[in-house]
Amino acid sequence: MGRTKSPVNTELNVEVPLSDNINVNLNAMTQHRMEIMQQFGDGLPYERDRIVHEARFYMAQSAESMLEAGKRLIILKENEPHGDFTNILENELGLAPQVARRMMQASMKFLGEGDEPTKRSTLSVLGKAKLYDLMVLDNEELDELADGGTVAGLTLDDVDRMSVRELRQALREARETNAAQQRVLADKNEKIDSLSTRLEKKSRIQPPEPDEEVKKLRAEVTALAVEAESAIAVRLSSAFETLCAYCAENMIDTP
Repeated sequence: MGRTKSPVNTELNVEVPLSDNINVNLNAMTQHRMEIMQQFGDGLPYERDRIVHEARFYMAQSAESMLEAGKRLIILKENEPHGDFTNILENELGLAPQVARRMMQASMKFLGEGDEPTKRSTLSVLGKAKLYDLMVLDNEELDELADGGTVAGLTLDDVDRMSVRELRQALREARETNAAQQRVLADKNEKIDSLSTRLEKKSRIQPPEPDEEVKKLRAEVTALAVEAESAIAVRLSSAFETLCAYCAENMIDTP
């Protein structure tokens, strides 16, 4: 017979003191957290919901600041020679030209070109990274999203909850689906146009088939014959009635 295994006790004995190494690690972690809160916590205790809310708030501020900076870059670009503008970007603002270009494009996209602010300007609450990803959408789509509608099947709350990676993937899949639908529609329209063109050319160039022409003429002749027969029958009936009446009146046998 095999030996019976002894049961393993999985309960935690709270009376057993932790090892010195674990105590040291916990103390170090606690000390590090206290130092972080002292450095960045503004004198307030740690509260997860508050920290997340504040993080979102300052992320939105970052996006708004980026859009406002983009407006200034547009003004500089319109008023400075190209070389001077590039020099300002790189030496005075520390911006690479491609980064500045995206900032200007984002400002044009989300702040609009008119005097009145656009609905899509409220999307700055999503943060800078998501704004850059949403730039691929049309202005009308962005306005609809800001106004409570959906884009790529997503509401504003959906976009807010998603990570940047998830949003990027959803937008990419939506673009691919739309592109596939457009290709199918274009192919269908091309086939319809081609068929219509061939039918039109055929009707213009080819004369009617002889059999079809004979059928048409025969139908016309038959119609004329029926019409003539009906007219003759009516006139004969009227004349015969007149003859019968005359014979009866003059006591003459009806022929």
